[in-house]
Amino acid sequence: MTAKIKPTQGAPAARIIGVGGYRPHRVVPNEEILKHIESSDEWIRSRSGIATRHWAGPDETVVEMTLAAAGKALADSGTTAEEIDAVIIATVSHFKQTPAVATEIAYRLGTGKAAAFDISAACAGFGYGLAIAKSLIVEGSATRALVVGVERLSDLTDLTDRSTAFLFADGAGAVVVGPTDEPGIGPTVWGSEGDKSDVITQTEPWDRYRDEHLERFPALRQEGQAVFRWAVFEMAKVARQALTASGLTPEDLDVFIPHQANMRIIDSMVKTLKLPDHVAVARDVESTGNTSAASIPLAMERMLATGQAKSGDTALVIGFGAGLVYAATVVTLP
Repeated sequence: MTAKIKPTQGAPAARIIGVGGYRPHRVVPNEEILKHIESSDEWIRSRSGIATRHWAGPDETVVEMTLAAAGKALADSGTTAEEIDAVIIATVSHFKQTPAVATEIAYRLGTGKAAAFDISAACAGFGYGLAIAKSLIVEGSATRALVVGVERLSDLTDLTDRSTAFLFADGAGAVVVGPTDEPGIGPTVWGSEGDKSDVITQTEPWDRYRDEHLERFPALRQEGQAVFRWAVFEMAKVARQALTASGLTPEDLDVFIPHQANMRIIDSMVKTLKLPDHVAVARDVESTGNTSAASIPLAMERMLATGQAKSGDTALVIGFGAGLVYAATVVTLP
């Protein structure tokens, strides 16, 4: 006789019920970047839209920034740490290979024996984490999940690289995902294009730094024009697919929160998608820089805090980055 696995049933649906963010204390203006590269404030702004970015100090580690953002998200959702069943951390800048950041976060928050793991999907990491959290809740493996995007990209920035020195930044953004009767997180349209793995990458693997005693620490590099074309044209298609999967059109949206890569990409995507004027668009990159996996929840938190968006709004979110990887979905804002 073949034994049958008992079917499980979780919540009818899931949604984001709280959000929190942490930006490091140190604000770095373009003028400071210009000490290392031959450029101008005008050029940096015209190419990226970035005026300032936050860089972490010695005490603002990946773990500490995550704890700060997570604490705010828990408070915003009215959730205690003990109610969290899963902790999912998206990051590419935690230099300790093992154990995962998530296990320390789960312990220090006081979640008990919550499932805890890290994921590495670069600037799409938050979207991947959100999709996993939703699935856990709907299948019944978790009731509430904490999803955090966190980066210290200043550690991977080559200040002499004129094409990237001004882009990357640090910070953490967190959300609590919980059960609901009506869908608050739509289907996720996600994927990868590994043939473009060299478009955004690390200059050297860690083992070469050890074995060959490289003079320069490994850093991030990217082919800016290739990233721009891919993001504007291919990611606009993915965004449309996410809308269609949720049974919505651009006119149904209240908010658009793309990965905060740079302002030119954001503005071009808005035009390509033909978003109506009433749709509020996240442009947090101007003062926060590109924080990779943290950028979407950080922008979400700021839009809600400043009144650009409100609880219950319908938002299209899309992340895309190194891999190349992407993830898009429609959410109801907490």
